[in-house]
Amino acid sequence: MRIGILGGTFNPPHNAHIALARAALEQLQLDEVIFMPANRNPLKTMKIQTSAKHRLAMLDLVLKKEPQMGYSDMEITRGGPSYTIDTMSELLAVRPAEYWFLMGADALKGFTDWKNPAKLVKMCRLAVAMRPPTSQFELMARIPEEYRSQIDVIQMASSEISSTELRDRISQGQPVNHWISPEVLQYAQANKLYQLA
Repeated sequence: MRIGILGGTFNPPHNAHIALARAALEQLQLDEVIFMPANRNPLKTMKIQTSAKHRLAMLDLVLKKEPQMGYSDMEITRGGPSYTIDTMSELLAVRPAEYWFLMGADALKGFTDWKNPAKLVKMCRLAVAMRPPTSQFELMARIPEEYRSQIDVIQMASSEISSTELRDRISQGQPVNHWISPEVLQYAQANKLYQLA
């Protein structure tokens, strides 16, 4: 089995997340992509304001239509800060496979700050979404040479939205239909997520 792991807060999950998973399935010939919502990102000091229950429910809604995609609550169940090395160690123990950890080019910038990156690249390959105007040369220049052979590049169209911007737009009642599934938007509104305090 060839499996991609896509980490993040998914607060909310949006079309760029799905586009990355689809591109990885096609370009890396993966069998499956598993979305792995973080309990807490150790590199970000801000607490995730939306509960794990809501983030998992929104993922469930959006992934129902994607037969090669699923999600896991492994990091949420484990609690504490979510370290990719711990997640990959657990996954390899319970479900041996060939793994790729999927990420955006922005996340690669801070890769050397992750917990035990040298061990992580022995457990899985890194699949990095490259969007214009960043070139592959610029992307590789950001990381130490010893990790470069463990990186696969996923070519993607430019994406002009982030979860932070989506939360802001939803809170201000601005249209978001272009970037988020109707089911997720309906769920967020019904549960009063992202409302201004």
